[in-house]
Amino acid sequence: MKTVKQTIVRDISWLSFNARVLQEARDTSNHIYDRLRFLGIFSNNLDEFFRVRVATLNRMLRLGKAGRIHLESNPDKILAQIQQVVISQQADFDAIFADVIKELDKQHIFIKNEKQLNKAQKDFISTYFDEQLRTQIVPLMIESIPQIPLLRDKSIYLACVLGDSKNPMLQRYALIEIPTKVLPRFVILPSEGKNKDIILLEDIIRFNLPNLFAPFGFNRFLGYIIKVTRDAELEMDNDVNTNLIDELERGLKNRKKGRATRFVFDRHIDANLLDYLIKRLNLSKKDNLIPGGRIHNFKDFMNFPAQVFSDLKPRAKAFVHPLLQQPCRIMEVMDKRDVMLHFPYHSFDSIIDLLREAAIDPFVQSIKITAYRLAKDSKVINALLNAVRNGKSVTVMIELRARFDEEANLQWKKRLEEEGVKVVLGLPHMKVHGKLCIIKKREFNKTKQYGFVSTGNFNEGTAKYYGDHCLLTTNRNILADINRIFSFLESAHPKLESLKACKTLPVAPVNMRRYFADLISREIKAARKGKPASIIIKSNSLVDQVLISMLYDASKAGVDVRLIIRGSCCAYTQNKSFKAPMQAISIIDEYLEHARVFVFHNAGVPKVFISSADWMVRNLDHRVEAACPVYDTEIQKEIIDILNIQLAENVKGRILDNEQRNEYVPRKKGEHALRSQVAIYGYLRNKRY
Repeated sequence: MKTVKQTIVRDISWLSFNARVLQEARDTSNHIYDRLRFLGIFSNNLDEFFRVRVATLNRMLRLGKAGRIHLESNPDKILAQIQQVVISQQADFDAIFADVIKELDKQHIFIKNEKQLNKAQKDFISTYFDEQLRTQIVPLMIESIPQIPLLRDKSIYLACVLGDSKNPMLQRYALIEIPTKVLPRFVILPSEGKNKDIILLEDIIRFNLPNLFAPFGFNRFLGYIIKVTRDAELEMDNDVNTNLIDELERGLKNRKKGRATRFVFDRHIDANLLDYLIKRLNLSKKDNLIPGGRIHNFKDFMNFPAQVFSDLKPRAKAFVHPLLQQPCRIMEVMDKRDVMLHFPYHSFDSIIDLLREAAIDPFVQSIKITAYRLAKDSKVINALLNAVRNGKSVTVMIELRARFDEEANLQWKKRLEEEGVKVVLGLPHMKVHGKLCIIKKREFNKTKQYGFVSTGNFNEGTAKYYGDHCLLTTNRNILADINRIFSFLESAHPKLESLKACKTLPVAPVNMRRYFADLISREIKAARKGKPASIIIKSNSLVDQVLISMLYDASKAGVDVRLIIRGSCCAYTQNKSFKAPMQAISIIDEYLEHARVFVFHNAGVPKVFISSADWMVRNLDHRVEAACPVYDTEIQKEIIDILNIQLAENVKGRILDNEQRNEYVPRKKGEHALRSQVAIYGYLRNKRY
């Protein structure tokens, strides 16, 4: 299979995706609460981008020529582009936030700083400081410390200038970590009349700086918020005999002291203090020094206090799939037919109900499941623990290297093992990202199997706002392959070759790319013969150059190629040589579009797949992933109907063009507004089975 170099740089395409998130914050048709939330999402996304992607580029830069062979451009060139785009987006962000503040003012909601308080509010935050905050902060007098302690990633700091108006020579610098892990970032103040006043935690500290430092002879106090973003990649040793857990724990410690990839500061910061910090933190102009506003760590705005809004409508409530309404035996329903759950429209409770049913069914012998990201108080885990207590054999393949969930998964591993669950850790140097479960039941000397395959994590928390699909099935061929995957994962010496025995599920890293490439090739051949040919791809990211190259060939041959890509889309979707124009859109709305779905015309007998894998090199070559065919014709139609609703999106859809302008899909004259997430909810709510 050939590769092409005519693709958009992945990192620049990702920044274009984050610009779409910023568009939602700008969109005045969104509720002001949602606009604040999108500002928080934008900020959180950007933090992770710097922790991971910019950190990776910096490592490649240090590798020199060896690092450049993995990119289509020099790392330093890409980093320069990133810096330029990020600074531009930061300016847009600041302008949008200023507009949001004006809108909040109109609703009598005010984010007050320490200089805007009335007497009652000053008394309130003085008391709050003494009772809640004082014991949570320890100022660092950084000039007297030989080496500044490493500033924590994900934390913000108040960098302070302390002085004495009578003695200009008495000036010192201090750092205070804002304790947002133990106290809320937003504190609601006592307010007058219709007003609802809020203050940020750091401004409470700013107000109380005299309480902290006046006893030491200072009477002048200035404070500016700063933060450092660090390299988040865990460097794994290549020695396969290395204990994975020890290596992971070392990696987590190294993450906390990883190289700085970005330093963000209040653009009004004292110039001397800024120079001092850059020097003491061993930063340089190449370290993405980003001037920003007064407030940082906007990710906290995802949790802005909703109670201050009187007109905030609750989101549409998830409903139980009509076939799985309790009380019922879900396994008996599955004996009769496959069921597809569509989150967040359908309730995730049905998955919990199935696992709970398996836990207490006297004929169930075993449950095997993969776990990548789990909810904080996971009901999935609780059901599995109950299964163990009821004498079932339970195996959990837990991925310890799920980025930013490593520590939580280490804790889950310990708890599961303490309860008697068999915990499998998978491959030393390959993440297990597939979302699979199989339940075995022995009844009247007959073995029955039940399973489910999902595009998203088995996480009841994220299932409330992540758009995913989960197939509940008793299909023997599908379940046989799930068994083969678990046998591979449980093997003392797993060999990738054994995964080639899978006959129904395309599995990464052994054959998924080739499998989908062959299906694209079939559509190309059909188009060249003048027959109907079409491909629909829905994915978080489209990055893999081999498959992009084949999609180019498909469009040139006249295949109707339609793409729904939420994040990075590295394909140039416009080309004069395309016989059939490539339709490519991205949907950013209330729910996070997370599903991966692939549909091929296949001479009028559609081939439909759901998958955990994006079309990216990391998913196809460096992870254990599975794609699952959908055989039930009614469910196939359901999936295709949902995709067609999304392809008709004309409210929250953006065109993915070559210039990545993120222009909204235009609404044709006389065409009704179609907001796909609202339409899908209605479609599923009204569906009869």
